[in-house]
This record gives sequence, C-alpha cells and structure tokens, in this order.
Amino acid sequence: MDKPTVAVIMGGSSFERRFSLASGKHVVEALEARGHKVLALDADENLVDTLRTERPDVAFVALHGAGGEDGAVPSLLTFLDIPFVGSLPPVCRNTWNKAELPFVMARAYAPEDSVVRWPAQVALPEGAFRNLGAAEALDLMPERVGGFPLAVKPACGGSAMGLSKVESADGLGEALMGALAFDDTVLVQEWVDGVELSVTVIGDPGDEEVLPPVEIVAEGVYDTDARLDPQAVSYFCPVRPESLSPDGQEAASIRSTCERAAIEVYRAFGCRDMARVDMVWDGAAPRVLDLKVFPGLTETSLVPTALEAAGIALPELLDSMVEQAYARGC
Repeated sequence: MDKPTVAVIMGGSSFERRFSLASGKHVVEALEARGHKVLALDADENLVDTLRTERPDVAFVALHGAGGEDGAVPSLLTFLDIPFVGSLPPVCRNTWNKAELPFVMARAYAPEDSVVRWPAQVALPEGAFRNLGAAEALDLMPERVGGFPLAVKPACGGSAMGLSKVESADGLGEALMGALAFDDTVLVQEWVDGVELSVTVIGDPGDEEVLPPVEIVAEGVYDTDARLDPQAVSYFCPVRPESLSPDGQEAASIRSTCERAAIEVYRAFGCRDMARVDMVWDGAAPRVLDLKVFPGLTETSLVPTALEAAGIALPELLDSMVEQAYARGC
C-alpha cells in the first residue's frame, strides 16, 4: 500500500521564517527517508492554489510564528479538508498568546489539583500606550509583578524574539518598545530564576508520552542571539539530577513533577500529536513560561534532542504521526 503524500508547509512571512525553513527541510528529509512522496511548500500567496491542485493526503505544519502557531494555516487546512499533523486551530490560537496560560490552566484545574505555576504578569496592548496613556503608570509595573528584574516580551511569538531582562526602571521603556516591534501586545512578567527546562509531549490527551526534559544552561539570557550561538548555550538531556537537587531521590521526584506539569499543560490546552512546554524549576515548583504547538525540528532543536535521549528516531515518529493524521482525517 502506498504511503500518504505529505505537504510539508514551511517558511511563511513571520519573523521566524528562517527557523521554519530549517525545520521544514529536516521534516522533508525524514519523511522521504520513510518512503513518503513529499511536497515542500512555502506558506505564501500560492499555497491555496498549490494545495487544491496537488491535493496531498496529509499536511505537516512546520511553521513557526505567525501563520502557523496562531492557527492560520491549520484553519486553512481544515477549510480545504486536508488532514494535518498538529493541534487544531482553536488550540493554536490559545497557545499563541502567552498571556492566556494562567486563564486556561485555571479553567482546567483547581489550584490544589495541579503542580503548574506561572510568573505574575501584566499584558498590555499597544493601544493602551498610544491612546490611553499607559506609559504614565509604568512606575506601578514592578509592584504588579513582584519587583525587578522583569521579563519583557511580545505576548505572541517565539524564538525569544523581543525578549528583554529589565533590571531597573531606566530600561523598562526601551524594552517595551522592543517587544512591541514584534507584536501589538506586550507581556511583562516576574523574572524567574532556576533550572530552565524544555519538556516535549507527544500523542493525544490521555494517551500521551512525555520525553526526557532538556536542561538549558545559557551564558546570560536565553534569547534569540543565544539560541543561534552554539558557544553561548549548553544542553543536557535528560536534565542532570544534580541541577535539581543534591539528593538523588529528591531530584527524581522533581523531574517527575516537571514532567507532570508538561502533561497538565498539554491536556489543559487540548494539544495533539506534539508540543513543547518551556518552564523553569524555581526550587519549589515548575513555573511554565510557554507552550509551542509547532516546535523546532532541526538537528539542533530541543525536540530532536529529547527524542534521541528517549531512543526514538525522528523519521519513525513523523511517519507514525502522518499515518495517524491520515487515518483520523480532519
């Protein structure tokens, strides 16, 4: 029986285009190695015509940033009745906005039933500054989120673009303007120190598998520049026990708590197939920062690193996801 023809959709016009093209290329190679006919498609103005002409059996969304993670292309694929790998459009829209995390988690779990915690935060749209004078109240910001330092970032987006660590009031205005260059809403959060972790979950809610957590050790802030500089960041997978606790048994318990946190977030948002949950273990709880429904899949990305540690080959996993998407339909 012939394998499904797969359209791998990548690129697009977001700030993360180059990351998406790299992920897409890796996905194309992996699926071709498994015997699929693959159409490598850029998410441009010709995408709909190409999809209607070629009628692939399945699509794989390898888009990062706007167009993919905001649900635009998944919505388009649903409209065109093309099954696809990845989370459904409403899930994408919720995960795209980082400010939604506390509200989604609060609807899904009572506080005593969840291990997930998150930084205190304030989200303000650009119009609040331009039309309503929000800049006159910036002195209140540290009080609202627990004092300096602060994390200032675009509410929507990825690859840490527009992220700043603000140590004092003098740097707040510039950081806000920098974040608003990437999105029309800025998110100001309590800065959380601790062990930075990325935890990948695969499968459907209720039948998911959590992969070994990746520990991220950056020289300074883990921002876009650091992610592009292999000398600036070290990765350990699985997370080193001694990073969590000097006691081995306690370290294992903390790791289990962080893995449970990733699964809780995955279920609360209703993800399917694959997602990556980014968090910081602050010494007392996993503080979740972000959820990526279309995470990077290059050779140096965090998901392939976790898959390797779990003994799972990326081509086999992607092949399985494509077959599952083809079987379930839209």
